[in-house]
Amino acid sequence: MMPWRMFALGAILLMLTGCRRVEGRKLVFVIVPSQDNPFFKAEADAAAAEAQRLGYATRVEAHDDDAYRQDNLIDAAIASNASAIVLDNAGSDSSVSAVRRAAVKGIPVFLVDREIEISGIAKAQIIADNDQGARLVAAEFVRSMPRKGDYAELLGRESDTNAQIRTKGFHAVLDRETGLKLVSAQSANWSQSEAFQKTETMLQAHPSIAGIIAGNDTMALGAAAAVKSAGLNGMRIVGFDGSPDAIAAIRAGEMQATSLQPAVYIARMAVDEADRYMKSGSTGAPERQIVPCDLVTRSNATNYGNFEKLR
Repeated sequence: MMPWRMFALGAILLMLTGCRRVEGRKLVFVIVPSQDNPFFKAEADAAAAEAQRLGYATRVEAHDDDAYRQDNLIDAAIASNASAIVLDNAGSDSSVSAVRRAAVKGIPVFLVDREIEISGIAKAQIIADNDQGARLVAAEFVRSMPRKGDYAELLGRESDTNAQIRTKGFHAVLDRETGLKLVSAQSANWSQSEAFQKTETMLQAHPSIAGIIAGNDTMALGAAAAVKSAGLNGMRIVGFDGSPDAIAAIRAGEMQATSLQPAVYIARMAVDEADRYMKSGSTGAPERQIVPCDLVTRSNATNYGNFEKLR
């Protein structure tokens, strides 16, 4: 073998060895949709911090909701001989093969936030109760609205299972309210800037809108900014996730409520179960675990912080 090839091979092996163990520690590989989004960053930071507290080395990556990039990251985890993978996946259907590939290689996968339809290949699927959380915040939205009134809905990315579950949960409550009328429903793809633009358009087309219900806090904040820009008062706006910015907006009276999805708690759960599995061969829990959401309003907003309950 040529010397430069031997050097290159040695560098690759050194890199993989370094990923596999840091000072003899096993590796927990954390993969989330984005490290720019506050929710996913809180999730990733909590998982990494808990793994490090338990003595593991960590590597955090993002797939940007791209199934192909997720496949590559799973392959990187396999090549690094990771001891466990904590994954917030890139889509229910498109993630099954990636999870199965890791499982076949003997690497346990612990899913958080988003589930997959197939059971038995992930060691855990720990999911916030999006339906329960959506019903909670929809009921608060109804309480804040006039007895009769028009409202609009901002939906998340249409391919995202959680977006679909949340809107169904909203309407399980809202469709029973005969005095409320949905006059516009548009996807803003989880984006604050897109929600701002969509809200501007909806308010122009339907000046009777008295409230806006959004599939996540990022879109709710975009809606609140558009309402403020239009100089409107008394608009009822609710979201979902429990972001620090949304909680600040609730305290300021710019939003009425959000449903806190306990990202930090769920991420820690996943790592704790991975630790138990690596030590004993069992998580001690069922594969599918549903964690309830909390309703955050102005009356209790000080009890919540960065996607977690503080007290």
